[in-house]
Amino acid sequence: MNPAIGFASFLLLYLVPKCQGSGTDIALDAKATLLHRIDSLNLLIYTCLLTLTVLTIWVFKHRRVSWLHETGLAVIYGLIVGAIIRYASSTNQVTYIDAHPDADAKYNLSVPPDIVRFHFPDKIQISSGEAPIPNKTYAYSFRGEIVNLEQNEIDLKATFDPEIFFNIILPPIIFHAGYCLKRKYFFRNLGAILTFAMVGTALSALVIGSLMYGCVQLMPASLAASFTFLDTLYFGALISPTDPLTVLAIFSQLKVDVNLYAMIFGESVLNDAVALVLSGAIQNYEKRYSVDGGFEITAFLAAIGDFIGIFSLSLLVGALIGCLTALMTKFTHVRDWPLLESALFVLTSYAAFLIAEVFELTGVVAVLFCGICQAHYTYNNLSADSRNRTKQLFELLNFLAENFIFTYIGVSMFTFPKHHFDPWFIIAGFLTSMLGRAVNIYPLSFLLNLGRKPPIPMNFQHMLFFSGLRGAMSFALAIRNTVSEARQAMLTTTSLIVIATVVLQGGAATHALAYLRIPTGQGQNDENEALPYRDVRSDTPHGSGDGGGEKARLARLWGAVDSKLLKPLLTHARPPLTETLPSFLRPLGRVLTTTRQYTQAENSLRRTDSDSDLCIDEPQPVPTTIDPQLPYYNIRNGYGNV
Repeated sequence: MNPAIGFASFLLLYLVPKCQGSGTDIALDAKATLLHRIDSLNLLIYTCLLTLTVLTIWVFKHRRVSWLHETGLAVIYGLIVGAIIRYASSTNQVTYIDAHPDADAKYNLSVPPDIVRFHFPDKIQISSGEAPIPNKTYAYSFRGEIVNLEQNEIDLKATFDPEIFFNIILPPIIFHAGYCLKRKYFFRNLGAILTFAMVGTALSALVIGSLMYGCVQLMPASLAASFTFLDTLYFGALISPTDPLTVLAIFSQLKVDVNLYAMIFGESVLNDAVALVLSGAIQNYEKRYSVDGGFEITAFLAAIGDFIGIFSLSLLVGALIGCLTALMTKFTHVRDWPLLESALFVLTSYAAFLIAEVFELTGVVAVLFCGICQAHYTYNNLSADSRNRTKQLFELLNFLAENFIFTYIGVSMFTFPKHHFDPWFIIAGFLTSMLGRAVNIYPLSFLLNLGRKPPIPMNFQHMLFFSGLRGAMSFALAIRNTVSEARQAMLTTTSLIVIATVVLQGGAATHALAYLRIPTGQGQNDENEALPYRDVRSDTPHGSGDGGGEKARLARLWGAVDSKLLKPLLTHARPPLTETLPSFLRPLGRVLTTTRQYTQAENSLRRTDSDSDLCIDEPQPVPTTIDPQLPYYNIRNGYGNV
């Protein structure tokens, strides 16, 4: 054999494939670099949007502009940038290849394969010979059905995985709501809050779902065929939770009555959790639903059981994690290292969310009640540095997460590929959401006023109705599943409702307060300085809660257990357990009581935690004469004057 021919064959068979492999690596590196640049550009866009929002907020506060809130700004900026990305971007188009499954492949439209394998030919033809190439398997993440093949890279990257909202962005928002909850006024209005949040949200979801199903049947057959009653009921569940962030910010600035603030804020905190569990119960019912479409009482009762069981167990998980953190901070000296203490606090709080999700419960409920327990118990055990650090950290995370979600809502209106704009469904969604909110507020307020003294005034009821803005939870539930045409129409309608309510209703909140003549200037930022405004007709302080000046029986019972057992067990509060436990449990009480509890002053905890004895504080006596400097109720027109 000619040595020259042998050497050429060697080059052909061994060096050429290696050169081709090197060329492939270079191409892949270039692709990775491009994707990295696009990811960085995407994050830079959102960072600039948030920066612009912060600067505009400062200008608005400096100029005392109240007709547009920061969340409305974030939405508007997001819409502008989304339109620019959609119509002015010229980034490289996304490459794609057609893959056809084998005839015997086991797959369907509902459950796509986890991995798609591309089989290359065993051999490739080279000009003067053949070189074997080993087959390779490439993994691709599933993003859902492709609607537009002409998407560019930045358009594609501007949309995030919906699970990011649930696992990363929502937890700090919900935890902050529980951690910074004004618990004294929350418990004083607990009856009204639970009624609006639980009964009202379920009733609103049922009304919206029923009305939407009737409206859908009147729409074109193509859309009506894609909706079932469970679909519209799911839409009712996801559009029922409220997010009155804009209204509450104005309430805080104007110092609106603490009890109105507590009812609106408490309802919005709880109805997020209720809506999430309710939507899961509807999906569980759908799994058990009969093929013939008939109503099944067994599946219905099982769905109700799922709702109660999941909510209760999620609450228990969050409370247990909060109590466990309180015990760790009480019986260890981790407070000597504030940084480690703060890290432990944050990690255990986030663990509550993850534990609930792992066990197929609801992490939102768990992290909410974990936040409440952390504020009520663990906060008292923290060092001064950790108290300030955790409060400021979660306030910052909440601010950034909230504004990011509203910015993303605006951007996604143009970049998200699975919007389905149906004008009739959108109009029906707006109308039924308002009717559902009205059914939530007015009938339930009437029933509450039968046993509540003083009753909820009509102008407060109107403000409760007006404060039904939709926000982060509704959008997160809507974007989680957009496979079917029905879910795509729900996402589009939900996004438009969120944008309209945040921008329009949020901007009109100040005018609504003036029009409804709701009293302001009540010092509601500090729970210890809140002034009761008087109802001259009943000579009682308004806002004394459900029960007209007396705590509800359940709240008084909880207050006794909390002050005599839970607070001494989980914190350094007095009286020590050795004084409150039965005599046969005194040895256990001595083990669970710290030296600090014996040596500290009786009222030291109250100075650090304004809510230490929140449920057993008796209302302060109201003077029989009217102090002209206190806000009061006017007999003639029934509204508060300052």
